[in-house]
Amino acid sequence: MEFSSKLLENAVNEMSQLPSIGKRTALRLVLHLLRQPEHQTFQLSEALSKVRSEINFCNSCHNISDKPLCEICSNPNRNSQIICVVEDIRDVMAVENTSSFKGLYHVLGGKISPMDGIGPQDLNIASLVEKVKSGKVEELIFAMSPTMEGDTTNFYIFRQIQEHNIATSTIARGVAAGNELEYTDEITLGRSIVDRIPFETSLKL
Repeated sequence: MEFSSKLLENAVNEMSQLPSIGKRTALRLVLHLLRQPEHQTFQLSEALSKVRSEINFCNSCHNISDKPLCEICSNPNRNSQIICVVEDIRDVMAVENTSSFKGLYHVLGGKISPMDGIGPQDLNIASLVEKVKSGKVEELIFAMSPTMEGDTTNFYIFRQIQEHNIATSTIARGVAAGNELEYTDEITLGRSIVDRIPFETSLKL
């Protein structure tokens, strides 16, 4: 792809590093921005800059937050005794959109995947185990994507907290095996949360 401007080429190259954005799509986006009023482009640039430099992660659940404690964890109307364990922030948003869960979350920041060099020490598992040890949690809901890596992560956490007096459950398998949680429709995901089953039962399925 030939460019008449080095500035345009640089902008396209940077834009094309985003997921699912090829060079042609990046070019269309950059040209679109050039056609917009200048202040709109600067507003976008400022918003992205602030997201990168000022964003926080909740000290309790590791969700994205503007404050040390996110709005979900600081909401007194949420049930703090039930924790939904998810892979990443997009899964929190997916479950919240179902309006079927009123507990708290714990974002692991990924899933155990030896093939990708990701082990338990690379995830927010230790802090989850500490929550269980505190005795303030009654149930963990494993809401990981039903993939091999997700199941491996669930089982590892289960073994870590097995000796504690706590209920463990997993979302019902209305979510198709191999699917990522964020792409599951809200009705199916909501029913999977409501119809969750004991984790130990899921090991026999």
